[in-house]
Amino acid sequence: MASSTSRIESQAGRSALVKGALSVARRAHAGQFRQTGCEEIPFIEHPLAVGELLAEQGHPRETLAAGLLHDVAEHAEVEPASLRDRFGDEVTRLVEALSEDPSIPDYEKRKEEHRERVAAAGPEAQAIFAADKTANVVVLREAYAILGEEVDDDLPVSLDFKILVWEFDLEMLFANLPADTPLVDRFADEMVGLWGQRADGDDRASLC
Repeated sequence: MASSTSRIESQAGRSALVKGALSVARRAHAGQFRQTGCEEIPFIEHPLAVGELLAEQGHPRETLAAGLLHDVAEHAEVEPASLRDRFGDEVTRLVEALSEDPSIPDYEKRKEEHRERVAAAGPEAQAIFAADKTANVVVLREAYAILGEEVDDDLPVSLDFKILVWEFDLEMLFANLPADTPLVDRFADEMVGLWGQRADGDDRASLC
């Protein structure tokens, strides 16, 4: 994924806001790793992928900055007040909208509450949400291509349940954003691809 950061880095070269967000994200996530279902990867690869997807669609600099920073409050304990001082109200509002509520222990309820907040936060928050989910599905599909159903072993919930939550996320985006929104279509395409991978796996298993 490192090679997919060209657009967001280009934007950082033209915008002090995006450059600052990229710098803060890199510092905040330094030394952190994400479990992909197949292996651990540097955490920063995820916000870079989200920023790249947003940059491809020409979103404003505040959205690009928030996309890069969308996990720093939830996963790196960066306080919203410090973001507001440096990046302003709009970027902070978007980051807060994209941060799950850790006080909700139940996975399904936490995801539902988050989905509802993103729906209420408007189209730019929804665009970041779509980019976030798309990047996650892309990584999971790569892991699934190697491990098949064994990706379950390193996921916080079962693959079936994770896909169900993503389906609810997709429904929310379809209900709130205009038809043919590229990021939502990309999310849907990746989901179709994942469904296809699982169906192909079932077909191969039935031939064994």
